[in-house]
Amino acid sequence: MDFSFTEEEERFRAEVRRFLKKEVTEELLKDLEERGEVDFSREFTKKLAEKGWLAMSWPKEYGGGGASMMEQLIFGEELGYHHAPSGAHRQGINLIGPCLIVHGTEEQKGKYLRAITRGEVVWCQGFSEPNAGSDLASLQCRAVADGDDYVIDGQKVWTSNAHRADWCHLLTRTDPDAPRHRGISYFLVDMKSPGITIRPLINMLASHDFNEVFLDNVRVPKENMIGEKNQGWYVSQTTLNFERSGIAVPASAKRTLEQLVEYAKETKRNGKPLARDPIIRHKLSEMAVEIEVGRMIAYRVAWMQGKGLIPSYEASMSKLYGTELVKRLGDIGMQIMGLYSQLETGSKWVPLRGRIERAYLFSLGATIAMGTSEIMKNIIAVRGLELPRG
Repeated sequence: MDFSFTEEEERFRAEVRRFLKKEVTEELLKDLEERGEVDFSREFTKKLAEKGWLAMSWPKEYGGGGASMMEQLIFGEELGYHHAPSGAHRQGINLIGPCLIVHGTEEQKGKYLRAITRGEVVWCQGFSEPNAGSDLASLQCRAVADGDDYVIDGQKVWTSNAHRADWCHLLTRTDPDAPRHRGISYFLVDMKSPGITIRPLINMLASHDFNEVFLDNVRVPKENMIGEKNQGWYVSQTTLNFERSGIAVPASAKRTLEQLVEYAKETKRNGKPLARDPIIRHKLSEMAVEIEVGRMIAYRVAWMQGKGLIPSYEASMSKLYGTELVKRLGDIGMQIMGLYSQLETGSKWVPLRGRIERAYLFSLGATIAMGTSEIMKNIIAVRGLELPRG
């Protein structure tokens, strides 16, 4: 197997790197860490759109660049490595856009896809509910047909960026008497619709990213349903497969590891650099190997997508490995830095501007988001290894 890229692909990688080094500087990242990335993320997304990079692998008729999945992978890898902000475009480009390309009507594609590729809209995902997270098929949010509309009532939780989003892609139950997986429908909901209430959920980082979303008699046109009625569960699997398949996690971890290595070289303990401690050297070397493994798993998913294949359990492998990898990296960083790792951004003594502490705290939720590690293991066991369901 040839793991090398073509000369054209390498030239493209170099071009992306030049752009990101100019646009995503260390000074800018410091400012974002202190103030948040919302406004910059929207501006940055539009710059990517102007260069034609935002939806590179999408078909040209939908505003994409018609590029290969390998070019899309290179672009995503460089974004992750440079810690570029993605809050304004991740949902649209990585989740609902690919789902619409596969399952949307021509009218839906024409209405929504070009707005996404131009960086004009921010999307959120209305899947999880208070009693339907990992067991998503047990969701209870209801949609009842009424004339030309559906009327939606229910609650969603852990809805990232709902307070910033223009639209939401939402799962509801349209047939309460059908088997759990067969009575669900998938809708596109305007977040400005009357009846939507958003309440913030503050995470361990004291950051407002998550929300509760309450829907009270929210009217949604029937034309906003993706796919057929009661088939939303199967449509949503396309969304989840794209959500779980990204290269950004191992790429970002690689950058963080490099920063940890520099810290170990420059920081002395008992008169010697930390990098000379064999235990620390072993931990850092082990992480380098694990990051490369995660990279190869993500490459495999991109290769499958480029061949028109649907990476089902392979995407779950990438998600499981990537989020657990970040958790281990944060833990090792905390061990290496010792008590200094507990300092927060703003302290003059904090190493790496507090990135390790934030990565460690964030990583706990990452193993739950997009499907828990336990759910990913079940998917791999049943779909990949063909083991019987427990």
